[in-house]
Amino acid sequence: MVFFQNLINALQWGSFYALIALGYSMVYSILMLFNFAHGDIFMVGAYIGFGVATTIVALTAMGAFALPGWLILVLTILISMLLTSFVGMFVERVGYRPLRDAPRASAAITGLMIGIILETGNLILLGAQRYSFPSLIETTTYALGGVFVTNKKIMIVLVSITLSFALHQFIRHTRWGMAMRAMAFDYVVVPLMGVPLNRIAALTFAIGSGLAAVAGILFGVAYPVLDPYMGILIGWKAFVAAILGGRGSVVGATLAGFLLGFIEMFVPMVFPSTFRDLIAYSIILLILVFRPHGVFGEPNSAKSVSYTHQTLPTIT
Repeated sequence: MVFFQNLINALQWGSFYALIALGYSMVYSILMLFNFAHGDIFMVGAYIGFGVATTIVALTAMGAFALPGWLILVLTILISMLLTSFVGMFVERVGYRPLRDAPRASAAITGLMIGIILETGNLILLGAQRYSFPSLIETTTYALGGVFVTNKKIMIVLVSITLSFALHQFIRHTRWGMAMRAMAFDYVVVPLMGVPLNRIAALTFAIGSGLAAVAGILFGVAYPVLDPYMGILIGWKAFVAAILGGRGSVVGATLAGFLLGFIEMFVPMVFPSTFRDLIAYSIILLILVFRPHGVFGEPNSAKSVSYTHQTLPTIT
C-alpha cells in the first residue's frame, strides 16, 4: 500500500514539475536560452492567483454575485494565466530581447537577476509574511484499498495532463504552432520567410508563463502557504526535468516531470530520506550521460550546426 500511496504523491509532484518544465523547454527550443527566472514566474503566478481568488471570494461574501467554489477556481486559473502571460511577455521584451544576439552567459545572468528582482519586489510589495491560499473547494478523501486519494490530487494530475496534451495539439496542428516548430529548427533563416520572430518569442513566453501560473495555483490549492522564495527550488527541479526530457519536446518535458516526481518519491522507500536528492539526481545524471540530448531531444538543429560558430555575411 505504501507503494501506491507514493505513486499518487509522485503523480501530484510530477504534475507541478511538468507544467513548469514545459515553459523551460519551449523557450530553449526556440531561442536557445534558458529563462532562469521561470521558477519565480511560477511564484508570481501563485501570488496573482491568490489575489484573484481572494478578490472573487470577497465579492461573493459581500453578495455581489454567488459562485460555487469550483467556478471561482476556474475563473482564478483563467484570469491568472492571462495576467501572468503579460508578466512573461514583459520579461521577454525587457530582459531577453535586447540580449538575443549577446553571449548566452549574459542571457543566463539576466534571467537570474530578473528572478531576484521578482523575489525582492514581492517582498517590498507584500512583506515577508506568508499568505494562505483561499480554500476554494472542499477536500474529499477516497479510500481505495488502503490507499488514500483526495479530489485535489486527482484534479491536479488531470489538469496537468490536459494542458500538456492541449499544448502538444496546439504546436502540432495550428499555424502558430507550425511557426514555433519552424523557429525551433532555425530562427535565423525562418524570419527571412516572413515568420515574425518577436511575436513567436512573446507567444512562447506567454504560454510558458501561463502554464507556470496554473502550476502555482494548483500548488497553492495542494499546499496553501505562499512564500516569495517558493519558486527557487521547484524551478530548478523543473529545469532539470526540461533537460531530461529533451530540447523542444512537449511530451519529453511532461514525462520527465513525472519521472522526476517518481524518482523523488520512491528513492526514500529504499534509502534514507536524507539521501533522496543525492540519489535522485545521481540517477538523472546517469541517464543524461547515456542520453546527453535528453530522452526525447534531438541531437542537432540547423541553427546549432550552421550558425553557432559563425556569423552571417553582411551586405555592403
